[in-house]
Amino acid sequence: MEELLKLDEQVFLWLNGIHTPWLDPIMAILTKTMVWLPLYFVLIFLLVKDYKKGSWLILLGLIISILLTDQITSSLMKPFFERLRPSHEPSLANAIHLVNDERGGMYGFASSHAANTFGVAIFVWLALHKSYKLIFLIFVWATIMSYSRIYLGLHYPGDILTGALIGITVGLSCFIAVDKIREKKIPPSTPQ
Repeated sequence: MEELLKLDEQVFLWLNGIHTPWLDPIMAILTKTMVWLPLYFVLIFLLVKDYKKGSWLILLGLIISILLTDQITSSLMKPFFERLRPSHEPSLANAIHLVNDERGGMYGFASSHAANTFGVAIFVWLALHKSYKLIFLIFVWATIMSYSRIYLGLHYPGDILTGALIGITVGLSCFIAVDKIREKKIPPSTPQ
């Protein structure tokens, strides 16, 4: 386990070390949830458009997915594992690149940003991929959002990967549950 943590730290230092002054403010903006509000509105619009009267159930499933990913990472994992963020790790104080001296909360395992965004991404992709071929680009958004956390010095790659796996698992599970409920509530029409 010690070797794995050391590798995680080395990969973090390499990725965090790839920075440039012009990208700092961009990454600081991209990491903020509020910046992506237009995307969220577009996704809600597409879900309502595709699912019409049944969209309330899809949206409820998406909300539950976000709540679960956030609570699993923030309320359970971070206080349980108490792994310091790189920005709070004393041994890395002079080795990492921080933007605007933003350090985040004390603990970072696992990343809530990664869990939430990948949870949304898998859920939305499952809900819309048959209607919108380019919806797979939602994973590009989740990746950029997650990578920004490493760039800003707030998460190790292991925090991001674990968060992404939690998000994918929860998003997939919530979509499957909603789909099963929809099948029972709205049985498929039988040919006459």
